[in-house]
Amino acid sequence: MKAHFLQRCWVTFSIYVVGFYASCLNRFVIKGSCNIPHDGPVLIASNHISAYDTIFLPWAVIKHNPFQMLWAPAKEELFENTFLRLIYLSWGAFPVRRKRDVRAGRVLNDLLLDQKVMLFPEGTRHKDGRLGQGNRGVGKIIYDTRPTVIPTALTGVNSWKFPGLRQKGAVIFGAPLDFKDLFQREDCKETHILIVERVMQAIAALLAVEGVDYGRK
Repeated sequence: MKAHFLQRCWVTFSIYVVGFYASCLNRFVIKGSCNIPHDGPVLIASNHISAYDTIFLPWAVIKHNPFQMLWAPAKEELFENTFLRLIYLSWGAFPVRRKRDVRAGRVLNDLLLDQKVMLFPEGTRHKDGRLGQGNRGVGKIIYDTRPTVIPTALTGVNSWKFPGLRQKGAVIFGAPLDFKDLFQREDCKETHILIVERVMQAIAALLAVEGVDYGRK
């Protein structure tokens, strides 16, 4: 799946509109963007605390990588309305069924040959800021595609109201994760769990540095 030039221009324009609201009218801060490679397959793996996540993450990534795409799977219910479906598709989102979706899995694997993709390993939102368990399917995707994985932590935006001004929030991009030891293991459930748990531990560490109580023991 590729984006033509006009789509990339539209996404960049849209993202800067989002960025004006997030970082100019409010106080959304971007940290660690230097950890995101400009080229090659990249998986942005983030906690999920707000509906804002799906538009603020692209702003944080594309601000430093203009005219690129940040593809994202999204629940299929969001695509039922024709107008919204066209908007979401134009922004690089694609529908995924709640249970195992073989077609969406193939799309993700194809994108992670050379594109940037964002995923929420928990698979659902935790508005209370709690960090849940990672879905082992994300571990399988990482095992199969071997992208550069950037652990990412979002903070503060779960308390935002729209419209609002001077609200505080942040996204922190961590250093790329190393899975070389796990990639040498057998392609099995246990390996996939270990991979996604490493991702979740890295996200937890970023939240801890920010002083966020993420409720994970």
